[in-house]
Amino acid sequence: MQHAKSESDVTSLAPSSPSRSPKRQVYYVQSPSRDSHDGDKSSSMHATPNFNSPMESPSHPSFGRHSRNSSASRFSGIFRSSSGRKGGRSKRNDKGWPECDVIVEEGNYDEFDDDKAYTRRCQILLALLGFVVLFTVFCLIIWGAGRPFKPEVAVKSLTVNNMYMGSGADFTGVPTKMLNVNGSLRISVYNPATFYGIHVTATPVNLIYSDVVVATGELKKYYQHRKSHKNAVVHIEGTRVPLYGAASNLEVEAGGAVQVPLTLEFEVRTRGDVVGKLVRTKHHRRVSCPLIIDSTSNKAIKFKKDACTYS
Repeated sequence: MQHAKSESDVTSLAPSSPSRSPKRQVYYVQSPSRDSHDGDKSSSMHATPNFNSPMESPSHPSFGRHSRNSSASRFSGIFRSSSGRKGGRSKRNDKGWPECDVIVEEGNYDEFDDDKAYTRRCQILLALLGFVVLFTVFCLIIWGAGRPFKPEVAVKSLTVNNMYMGSGADFTGVPTKMLNVNGSLRISVYNPATFYGIHVTATPVNLIYSDVVVATGELKKYYQHRKSHKNAVVHIEGTRVPLYGAASNLEVEAGGAVQVPLTLEFEVRTRGDVVGKLVRTKHHRRVSCPLIIDSTSNKAIKFKKDACTYS
């Protein structure tokens, strides 16, 4: 049980207590005791040091060794690594702040760059694919629009300048009848296309007698503009053509006059460049015309529309 000290005891103890520091004075504060049970309030004295300056007060932050250690623990290891030497001096930059190492963030960001590059490549591929699809559809539409424009071919006339049949021998010396034919053929080609021209060619133009080609000619290649007509002339000629057994059906009249049934056959080929060389239209018209040539007549043989077969 604690006993309260009297004022005389306090005064007698004060001078006998040696002062540890000449700058500090000790005083006591009387406070009521919490141990009394009879209702009387006894006082207890607590020694409180007297501080001469605010810097020595406990309320003021102390900058002693302990405070330095505790405050240093609050900083990150990055700052401690730069100024952790004892007695060392931390380096400062131009603004007076202590230098520290650059903070290295954890994590690899290359995967995000890879994802962006992959997405960009996918977008480029999709754009190219879409362009190819659209261009293909456009070309198909143009091709379909130009397909119905089939060139129209018509045989106008055949003029035989010279025709003669006589006896002779082939290059091996076999005797047979020979046929000479010289003439010109006029044909007409019409291009009904409204937005492209055509290139016109043809297979050899042949005059055939019983499966023997007695005269032939060639149509020169040319270009024909859209919605235009073109009359072409083909020179056909056959010199000393051996007929062999086919000539047995021919009757040669007096003076060498002869009528020879022939068939005119050829094929006209056209090509239209709708979109350059990317989109083209091609058509073929096969022509077959039966006719009889009289060696005594030089008149032009005119063909009606139904006289020839066009396929």
